[in-house]
Amino acid sequence: MGSLEQTVYAILISFIIGVILCPIMIPLLHKLKFGQNVRDDGPETHLQKQGTPTMGGISFLIAFVVTGVFFMKGYTDNAAILLVTLGYGVIGFLDDYIKVVKKRSLGLRAYQKLLLQLIVTGCFCWYLHAGGTGTAVYIPFTNGMLLDLGILFIPFVFIAMLGTVNGVNLTDGLDGLSSGVTLLVASFFAIVAWAAGSTVSPVCGAIIGGLLAFLIFNAYPAKVFMGDTGSLALGGFVASTAFVLKMPIFIAIVGFIYLWESITVMLQVGWFKLTKRKYGEGRRLFKMAPFHHHLEKCGWRETKVVTLFYVATAMFCLIGFLGCKYMF
Repeated sequence: MGSLEQTVYAILISFIIGVILCPIMIPLLHKLKFGQNVRDDGPETHLQKQGTPTMGGISFLIAFVVTGVFFMKGYTDNAAILLVTLGYGVIGFLDDYIKVVKKRSLGLRAYQKLLLQLIVTGCFCWYLHAGGTGTAVYIPFTNGMLLDLGILFIPFVFIAMLGTVNGVNLTDGLDGLSSGVTLLVASFFAIVAWAAGSTVSPVCGAIIGGLLAFLIFNAYPAKVFMGDTGSLALGGFVASTAFVLKMPIFIAIVGFIYLWESITVMLQVGWFKLTKRKYGEGRRLFKMAPFHHHLEKCGWRETKVVTLFYVATAMFCLIGFLGCKYMF
């Protein structure tokens, strides 16, 4: 069976599993009272989302893992992506569980979450070194030129992995936003992996199918949210897939939305602290951060913001294809 055929089957199988699981999980999450808590200082339209089941990312994570295992066939790169995605998903699950069940609004303490993320990333970094992937990465818009980072590869892995994971997490703030954006990013990597003859394209297909199923229930008005269980898992998937393909620099292009959301949060926090020190009171650069909330505060409808981010991601993915045309 060819790589393209395997990828299509992976999408279909994962989609079917996801479509079956979501309608089962939503009432179960309702029954367990695993509902979303909405911030009082957020957009007013979000108040109606209070109590919507969260932790729905479990559904596409199960669909992804089951399908991914089926198409793994002993390929270590596929196993690595599966384990990193699952590892980050478990961290997200613990965070959600503490928030929702233990009623501790902040979930895992910052140092606990960081420590767990460092452990998962450290294991993946060891795999990249021991598995022969090497320390070289492709430079976009060159004819397949590789940049060997040498000893700098280790800190680069940690910065890129943690940045991507938390960027995806920040993007998960509107109905269908993070799931739809990541669906496009995963499609980019699936096509590139297929074109390059990589074994990981069916694993990309597995996440695509799961997200397609999840979007049916997560699109506006959402019947379920993915929670940190889903958003951290998706970040782990994007980052690990990019590194296996030697394309981590491409995350800044195709996943520009993740980067921009993170930048707006850092600018907001930095400017607030700077102005508080200088003027005695903190001032804001944006009406609210991340940027999708700023647009809502400016009067944009939620669906319009999500559509804009989808279109932007699609355009950035097309630019990404131009950046790696040597693979086709």
